[in-house]
Amino acid sequence: MVTLKAGTRPPWVGLGAAIWVVIASGNGYNFPLYSHSLKSVLGFNQRQLTMLGVANDIGENVGILPGIVCNIVPPWIVLSIGAFACFFGYAVLWLAVTRTVESLPYWSLWLALCIATNSSAWMNTAVLVTNMRNFPVSRGTVAGIIKGYGGLSAAVYTEIYIGLLHYSSSKLLMFLVLGVPILCFLVMGLVRPCTPSSWEGTVEQGHFTFIQAASIVLGIYLLGTTILETVFPLSESSSYGIVIVMVLLLMAPLAIPLKMTLCRLNPRQSGQAVGSASDGLVDGEGISEKTEPLLIPCSSAKDLGSCHENEGLSEVDMLLAEGEGAVRKKRRPKRGEDFKLREAIVKADFWLLFSVYFVGVGSGVTVLNNLAQIGIALGVHDATILLSLFSFFNFAGRLGGGVISEHFVRSKMLPRTAWFTCTQVIMIIAYLLFASGSEGTLYAATALLGLCYGVQFVIMISTASELFGLQNFGSIFNFMCLGNPLGAFLFSSLLAGYIYDHEAAKQQGLNLLLSSEQSSCLGPSCFRVTFLVLACVCGVGSILSIVLTIRIKPVYQMLYSGGSFRHPQGSDH
Repeated sequence: MVTLKAGTRPPWVGLGAAIWVVIASGNGYNFPLYSHSLKSVLGFNQRQLTMLGVANDIGENVGILPGIVCNIVPPWIVLSIGAFACFFGYAVLWLAVTRTVESLPYWSLWLALCIATNSSAWMNTAVLVTNMRNFPVSRGTVAGIIKGYGGLSAAVYTEIYIGLLHYSSSKLLMFLVLGVPILCFLVMGLVRPCTPSSWEGTVEQGHFTFIQAASIVLGIYLLGTTILETVFPLSESSSYGIVIVMVLLLMAPLAIPLKMTLCRLNPRQSGQAVGSASDGLVDGEGISEKTEPLLIPCSSAKDLGSCHENEGLSEVDMLLAEGEGAVRKKRRPKRGEDFKLREAIVKADFWLLFSVYFVGVGSGVTVLNNLAQIGIALGVHDATILLSLFSFFNFAGRLGGGVISEHFVRSKMLPRTAWFTCTQVIMIIAYLLFASGSEGTLYAATALLGLCYGVQFVIMISTASELFGLQNFGSIFNFMCLGNPLGAFLFSSLLAGYIYDHEAAKQQGLNLLLSSEQSSCLGPSCFRVTFLVLACVCGVGSILSIVLTIRIKPVYQMLYSGGSFRHPQGSDH
């Protein structure tokens, strides 16, 4: 153990800043808001548009490089790279949509969109990896909170698009060019490694509950105001007022570090171990003379000798020390321990988890990318309510998936992947509702799909960290995320885009070879076959998730025996 210098920042400041970054990093969800402008202004057909949607998903989810870099450089550098990628990528799209630069080649727009949305991979990796390591024993809850707010980003952007930008795609792109990078540079100094919180108690759980409650209030507010603004046009001052309240709600998580600064807790009263940094044990003049030095696990191998001079490391300390590379294991890691990416990709559990995630989220993103066209085909010409509905239930799924899975994994040692099975079955129902082609079921199907999409995203994150550890979590998590663009390419471009253009050509009496001309498809037949195929795919995914759950159940019994996270003692592969 090494002594921590007095005044180290509690991890709650970084968590509050991470929420703002993850909201900004949801720029990939904006594609339905400006996709119609790309199609109309630039004259694209549906297959060309869906290929841009694939670029959107590839950029957003290809994060192997950020995952590697985050183990080498501090988070602020990772965030800086994301900010520059956002600036340059969306600048090219803005130049095209506004016709500032004429006749940009299609490949340049495709590449620009990849670069623009790849900014979210850098920003997400920086804040998620940093905060998972800052809260290693509450990783499911933290992942649910961070990704829950990320799920609300579409609704936040929709509110800005309606209230501030007045439905202007060009203004939205300019907002992405300037607004997101500026925000990253303002808060990047707050997102940094802190003394890991290794304590589970009522005070910390109360803080998590407050943030979860604040996010629920924000989600309900965003959904309600979006519907209100769409159905009942409001004055400009009212729209600005709605945005101001939204910003205040986004600032709610920062109340926790403010409260901890103003109201210092006595560690004996709170029941917290001295070694945790959840509250600052500092009096008005500095560190109290009666306070023992704060201790943290060794952060490097050179500290290992001094560590052995202590009586011994606790299980949580050992876990953190291994996560930082202080303890070197000569044997191959077992499930629940720290894997390198090359060690993880040879395991059957890794590919089962990847396959289940690919089926669920990869099929779900097909609907998200085509949401505007699905709505138009079924008679709903304004996609803002559909996008806001998807965003709210995506948020609810992410937040609820983290909370519920955390409860059952601690109380019943139930593997988180059991919730994959439940959501895959619900997704089958949602796709069948979409296939029915009724405007009345469109909203219910969108809500169900958003809920399942969110649950599966946060379950994948938590499960990957538990099976393969936190040391190389950035690269492993981002490899899993490749299931999203892979699904978008197979299900959205090759399946949905082809069928849509074929049906549009049939409706207009054109030869399929002439489908390069702009055309629209109307009616349930535009996407019916696509939804039926996706329903069958999710049936396969539910079977795979059952197999995975059975395989990893012994791992969870090892990790969570006694109701809390335990340092793994090893498990057979």
